[in-house]
Parts: sequence; structure tokens; C-alpha cells
Amino acid sequence: MTVRTILKMGDARLLRQARPVTEFGTPALARLLEDLQDTMRAANGAGLAAPQIGEDWQVVIFGSDQPNPRYPDAPQVPRTVLINPVITALGDEEQLGWEGCLSVPGMRGLVPRLNRIRYSGRDQNGQPLERTVEGFHARVVQHECDHLWGKLYPMRMRDFTQFGFTEVLFPELDPAEDD
Repeated sequence: MTVRTILKMGDARLLRQARPVTEFGTPALARLLEDLQDTMRAANGAGLAAPQIGEDWQVVIFGSDQPNPRYPDAPQVPRTVLINPVITALGDEEQLGWEGCLSVPGMRGLVPRLNRIRYSGRDQNGQPLERTVEGFHARVVQHECDHLWGKLYPMRMRDFTQFGFTEVLFPELDPAEDD
């Protein structure tokens, strides 16, 4: 098990554009996916992108087999590996929702996201993957894919009066769960 250090907001590496994966089934890709999974699990993340651990590849993982303690009221999202993603808007309806980020520890913000999207890309074996999703699932995918394009959720916010420390905004959550 390898738990990697998660880069924090302010680190210039989080602002870079990630490169597409061109080779699948390699030991290097398998190690990256294992490190992402171990790191996400250790941090109770809803998802994690390769740039968050300093790797400039278009690779994200998200979802869980059990409820996430950082988002106790959110519906479960299936565990997914998504490589070289493309997001297509299905309508222009947006939804505001509270987001946190392992690269912005201890904070939450109200972020507008497309409510309904189609995402496509490749799985860990290079096989095509495509899903149409909405709500929290769509939010998680957009959040993670933003990391591939050098964006953090505060850059999407429109109202910074709705940005603050998790322990103040949501005192019912265990503060240790949002680091």
C-alpha cells in the first residue's frame, strides 16, 4: 500500500494541464492507479486525480463501495477509473452544491456545476467507457476532471460569502474527515 502526499492549493503543479495517457496495461499505469486508490481511501476522498499526487496524466478515480463520511447524505457513486476523459453537457441546467477537496483541506464552498452530463474516456485496460449521469455523480466527475485542466473548485465559485471552513459551515461533520 502506497499513500502519496496530496498537493495543496498554492502548489503550482495543481495548475498545469495533464497529458493524455497513450499506453495502457503498463506497470507504471497500474502503480499510479494503485497509489491513487490507496491515497483516496486513506483520505476518505470521493475522488482523486493524478495531478493531486504530482502526476501529470489524465487519470481520475472516484466513487466508493460504501457511503463517504465526508459526504454522508450524498448518494453512492460507483467506483470508477476514468482515463483521458471528455465531458459533454446535456443541457445548461446548473446545480449549486457544497464541495470540498483533498487539495483544499478543511474548507468547503458552494459551487455551480452542470446537473446532467455524459462522460467518456477509457478504463484502466484502455476499454471505452461512457456514462450519462446527473446530480452528485455528475458533480464528482466534473470536480475531478477539473484537476486535469488545472482548476480547483474555488475557481468555479461565484459567491465567496459561501466559502469557509468545514468545521464552521458544517459542525456536525467530524473535522478529521475533511483534512
